[in-house]
Amino acid sequence: MTILDMKNISKKQIEIQRSYYKDTADNYDQLHHDHIEDEHNFAFAWMLSLIDLFEIKSILDIGSGTGRQLKKIIDLKPDIKIIGIEPSQELREIGYQKNINKDSLINGDAMSLKFNDSQFDLVCEFGALHHIQFPNKAVSEMLRVSKKGIFISDCNNFGQGSFIARSAKQVINKLRLWKIFDIIKTKGKGYTLSEGDGLAYSYSVFNNYNLIKKKCRKVHLLNTQNGGHNLYKTSSHIALFGIK
Repeated sequence: MTILDMKNISKKQIEIQRSYYKDTADNYDQLHHDHIEDEHNFAFAWMLSLIDLFEIKSILDIGSGTGRQLKKIIDLKPDIKIIGIEPSQELREIGYQKNINKDSLINGDAMSLKFNDSQFDLVCEFGALHHIQFPNKAVSEMLRVSKKGIFISDCNNFGQGSFIARSAKQVINKLRLWKIFDIIKTKGKGYTLSEGDGLAYSYSVFNNYNLIKKKCRKVHLLNTQNGGHNLYKTSSHIALFGIK
């Protein structure tokens, strides 16, 4: 496959994503309904405590959608400077209807952030990385523009499913065959489509753990759904806080 072919494939996938968000914008919040045990709500509560503990004064939120988490921070922490980036215009428009300022919810690309190094105390994301084809690039950018740390709330595909399914996936990953397996599983597409989540890639927070560990002096992990003591093997969703 040539570089041009890869670019065309990526462009097609982006078009599918944008079309999904355009079609579901009006019902997006209903499709992603908040409830007290939602993994991102659980993670957000943890992040909120970290904001005070580490004296966070500025935040960049990646993949803000309709601005749900953004609005919570604006309402709860009005003194914090916060910006959210969201490439879908339709989702941003829903956010503006919630009285989010247009300077606070802007267009942007997580893989190429138009900000200076260390511009924000904290850079966060809630369920966005598994929608990005090259999450490593997005995490690298998050690390670059953050001063004090990064916060991630996302999935761990190796901890999803039954014990047998999880064990099989972990063995495949250990043998470094996951990418090949994923291509076969998705019939060559490399992604899945669903009514509730649109276009999504197979993703684990642990895929980016080593990169984060190199840039952060401490990395803390939290299970945000039911799981055992080994988060990689048992937890379907993880919150990660990397401290620089």
